[in-house]
Amino acid sequence: MSLFDDAARYAVDAHAGMLRKGDAIPYVLHPFEVASIAATITKDEEVLAAALLHDTVEDAEASLDQIRELFGDRVAELVASETEDKHPELPKSQTWRLRKEESLEQLKAATDEGVPVVWLADKLANMRSYARMQVREGDAMWRHFHQNDPKAHHWYYRSVAELTRQLSATEAWQEYDSLIKSVFGEES
Repeated sequence: MSLFDDAARYAVDAHAGMLRKGDAIPYVLHPFEVASIAATITKDEEVLAAALLHDTVEDAEASLDQIRELFGDRVAELVASETEDKHPELPKSQTWRLRKEESLEQLKAATDEGVPVVWLADKLANMRSYARMQVREGDAMWRHFHQNDPKAHHWYYRSVAELTRQLSATEAWQEYDSLIKSVFGEES
């Protein structure tokens, strides 16, 4: 079996029974969408496996040690680059900005060319979800999030766009940029 196939099975098991915030669709569809987007940028199997596994540590019961043992050092490091320190000692609404700033620093410091690919794929999948929610709910969509200020989300997603600008020639980055403009009402 391939690394990708093993990661797909692991992601399905790790996210079993979970629903996606705002969409109420099976959560596992998100990592498969992320992997699909990443595959438009690279054929690197470790990057695609990390795309499938990117939320298993942060949002499921997996640990980085498990990911490292099963999928290797590089996949674990790629997953770690997308894993926030949730600061469980504090309310989520009070840590949102801190968590995002820390994660952006991880992206900025990354030397593995796979890191921005996984990040861009994940954030593009999120922006697609935001655009669907906006059509359905308008500004009421922000009630689904611990941080319900759209300006804060705009800052974060635009910051990711700037930090992944080396991928700006890809269709994925261009779609991401376009969705940021649309969802947050940026002037073109």
